[in-house]
Amino acid sequence: MSVNSFGRLFRFVTWGESHGAAIGALVDGCPPGLALAEADIQNWLDLRRPGASALTSPRAEPDRVRILSGVYRGRTTGTPISLIIDNVDARSGDYPADAPNRAGHADAAYDSKYGLRDPRGGGRASARETAARVAAGAVARLVIPEVTIAARVIEVGGNSAEEDWPGLIHSAREAGSSLGAIVECVATGVPAGWGAPVYARLDAELAGAIMSINAVKGVELGAGFAAARLRGEDNEDPALAGGITGGIATGEPIVLRAAFKPTSSVPALGVTGRHDPCVALRGAPVVEAMSALVLADHKLLHRAQCGESGTC
Repeated sequence: MSVNSFGRLFRFVTWGESHGAAIGALVDGCPPGLALAEADIQNWLDLRRPGASALTSPRAEPDRVRILSGVYRGRTTGTPISLIIDNVDARSGDYPADAPNRAGHADAAYDSKYGLRDPRGGGRASARETAARVAAGAVARLVIPEVTIAARVIEVGGNSAEEDWPGLIHSAREAGSSLGAIVECVATGVPAGWGAPVYARLDAELAGAIMSINAVKGVELGAGFAAARLRGEDNEDPALAGGITGGIATGEPIVLRAAFKPTSSVPALGVTGRHDPCVALRGAPVVEAMSALVLADHKLLHRAQCGESGTC
């Protein structure tokens, strides 16, 4: 069984490979009557697309999205929403069919699971797949208009001074290397009560969603790992909880941070092709999208159990 879907009531499936004809997402469970146009999705995709900066991958993908179903006269119909993004700048010759397993990549893992793999740019394991998540996340944002989600890079290569980042990234690229980074995401306006205890904790589901993003190796909410270094009396500040207690939103801003590893696709490891010297720069919109997808799902779950009033 291969799990390619995400969510309970608000669900999505992504499909496609890095160098296939296209990638896309199928969103199911979106309420009817919401205003949705391709431009509403494109705005978010443009923040993630490659080739938009000298600090990112030079792969020139316009990432133009098309809505194939689920929308009529600018409104969602309540039926599955199919989204497609064509791949227009794939260079499959950079990845010959007999290419060896690459250090830090999923090549060997895919071989061991499936007995074969698509070697072109990592196939399904490529971060190219995250464009489809951002498209699905744009739809999720329509379900939670009361919530504002904003993610930003707060540290690159251990350096928190933003003015130093371009130089650090350029130097790493020139040296055939890459840098890791930390992305912080804050969701404001999440009503108290969203989430569930024990098996559908909001913090656990946010953490799992963010950990599913390529290159993410750690997630913390609120004080996170810093809380492990505190005494009990120093940890009683509700702000340190990151907006979630007992798996349920408190009404305070939800704060999480994601640690992105340095891109494994570097010349220093003998890897060819076009890659990001710091993948987190384009990872921030993906963190926002996955957060939106979790929150949209939990809003619908909360409404299903407790009704529009918001209290059970």
